[in-house]
Amino acid sequence: MAHEQELITQAQAGVLWLTLNRPDRRNALSPALYEALFEALVLAESDDTIGAVVLTGAGSSFCAGGDVARMNRQSEAHAAPPATPAERTAALRRRTRIVECLHGMPKPTIAMIRGAAVGAGLSLALACDLRYGDSSAKLRTGFANVGLPGDFGGHYFLPRIVGPAKARELYLRSPMLSAAQAAGLGLLNEVFSPEQLESEVAGIARALACGPQPAIGHTKANLNDGLALGLADLLDRECARHVQCVDSPDHKEAVRAFVEKRPPVFQRSLAAAAGRDAD
Repeated sequence: MAHEQELITQAQAGVLWLTLNRPDRRNALSPALYEALFEALVLAESDDTIGAVVLTGAGSSFCAGGDVARMNRQSEAHAAPPATPAERTAALRRRTRIVECLHGMPKPTIAMIRGAAVGAGLSLALACDLRYGDSSAKLRTGFANVGLPGDFGGHYFLPRIVGPAKARELYLRSPMLSAAQAAGLGLLNEVFSPEQLESEVAGIARALACGPQPAIGHTKANLNDGLALGLADLLDRECARHVQCVDSPDHKEAVRAFVEKRPPVFQRSLAAAAGRDAD
């Protein structure tokens, strides 16, 4: 892949790896990177050969959030006429569709974190279904340090992961969390050694990518709905999705495999294999 690409995309064994590629800026987010990341996620959602997505960063950092140096250049510029607050709000809201994709797509999303995950970079990680880091991982809300309240959905995800009281502390005081501290709060599902991180995450992602569809997508939808719906409404959706899966080829294959005492081969596995053959 060309080094100058701000987002490197690579599909392997049904897993789409998305690598933020601005290592000289600790993978701080830029307009081009926002656009490329959103487009890649939209394409992944509709690609039947992709069963899981891993988001990571090139070099020694995951993502430092917004590019503060670019913010400084913008504040010193005298462009005329400047965008209105409404226009800037609308532009920012378009960019935050990235976290809606990570959270809402019917495929598991994984953040693989080395080094700093700060500000919007932390929010991107929080929007993923699973987060794994190595011992170098450092997590921080960071917005208060640059005089901002925060964006990219952190106020939605963080209280749901660590609880409302801890989330207030992490936003208002903005401490830097070590990998061990982040794992203790549930912000990281597991911490691996730097040598093991990529292979461990690859194994987890491949297993998810080969898993049963539509069951995984419906499971993720149920979990997301459970954050907002009352019990009766959630039960309605659970039942409807469960019945759909009872009629799916994946469920029938799983039942046959159980009786025959062998591993099941799901439709997602077949689709990924077809994609590799086409390549």
